[in-house]
Amino acid sequence: MAPVRLGWASLLNMKNTALSELGQRTAEPPIAWLMKAVLDHPRLISLAAGFTDPQTLPVRETRRLLAEILGARAGGRAALQYGSTAGDEELRQLTARRLRQADESAGANTDIYDAERMLLTHGSQQFLYLLTEALCDPGDIVLVEDPTYFVYLGIAQSHGLRCRGIRLTPDGLEVGHLEQVLETLRRSGELRRLKMLYLVSYFQNPTGITTSLARKRAALELLRHYERHAGHPIYLLEDAAYRDLRFAGEAVPSALATGRLARRVIYAGTYSKPFATGVRVGYGLLPPELFTPAARLKGNHDFGTSHLLQKLLARALDSGAYAAHQQVLQARYAAKAGFLAAALRRHFPPGVEWQKPGGGLYIWARLPRCRRTGPRSKVFRQALAREVLYVPGIFCYAEDPARPRPDHEMRLSFGHASQAAMREGIKRLGAVLARLC
Repeated sequence: MAPVRLGWASLLNMKNTALSELGQRTAEPPIAWLMKAVLDHPRLISLAAGFTDPQTLPVRETRRLLAEILGARAGGRAALQYGSTAGDEELRQLTARRLRQADESAGANTDIYDAERMLLTHGSQQFLYLLTEALCDPGDIVLVEDPTYFVYLGIAQSHGLRCRGIRLTPDGLEVGHLEQVLETLRRSGELRRLKMLYLVSYFQNPTGITTSLARKRAALELLRHYERHAGHPIYLLEDAAYRDLRFAGEAVPSALATGRLARRVIYAGTYSKPFATGVRVGYGLLPPELFTPAARLKGNHDFGTSHLLQKLLARALDSGAYAAHQQVLQARYAAKAGFLAAALRRHFPPGVEWQKPGGGLYIWARLPRCRRTGPRSKVFRQALAREVLYVPGIFCYAEDPARPRPDHEMRLSFGHASQAAMREGIKRLGAVLARLC
């Protein structure tokens, strides 16, 4: 057969890529860029990474629990076999029970915490991706905190979503601003494209702020009110990744404890940060109408999270090892947060504002607005020259046409770095700020 020859017109009309629109649209996540900076500077002191404290990783406990699981012939074989797409039944039950117990003080409706609505995933990140995939089409709108978890912004960007920022107060989401944004969307006719409000509700990444139950309830009331204009449900996606890392202050119930309003709540959690980040198991509690679509999408992704890791976590929860490890983590992070706060007081110039957190892994620092902290700024370049790395605050803001992205903040992590590294890193960074601010 003679070879097919294409004319110039056909060649000019050919696409220069075979990638899908999703593949072409997806930008490099900032986390990849930050990790590359660490690799390019081996002696770098990283105050950027959200890694957990390496000294607290439960090696001994994990070894013992795995030995117990694999020591029983039938149980060991079952743990090494495939599991179900929705996840291990025992772990789903234990997780639902933990959520119910955590919200008992608010008199929550126990029917909400149904293990049949629980989906176990490969980290909470997979759950956030699956949920976005199930709910959103390109051009849809998601409301996010201003600032918010920058890795979720990457998911939104990849899916072609439009994000609108809702301001934060020391008590969490600014409900008045949420109402303003919802009303603006109603008047512009865009409310029909709004699918959800994404809320990092406990010791928020990046600011460390926790949203009160009263503000969660008020936000849900507003979303419910505007549903009639949207013509479809509007959900609150509560990302509670740092809930188990509280080391100060009172416990705050989740949005699941809002009674009738809880039917619009999607709750995302994780066992990675409170136990071990190498154990990539997360979970989500979904309204019934969303569970099946999300589970079907997960079936296409991987048809089930690692069964052995799920069995490990079920054993850790049931034996009390998980609760004991939580106490170790909480004490360790309380000490490290205090140490980082003391270093900031000593080395940062007076114009920089920050608050000591009551949990999580981060301190959010604000410079005077005239001083930029982004990846092309003098502050960032000189910090990198002094071999210290932070997360530029601009990464944590959505591309919202209602305002320019702020570029005068930084996220500092006390999770992974040692006390000696934190002391030296803050000293170097403080010297940069003292000269430039």
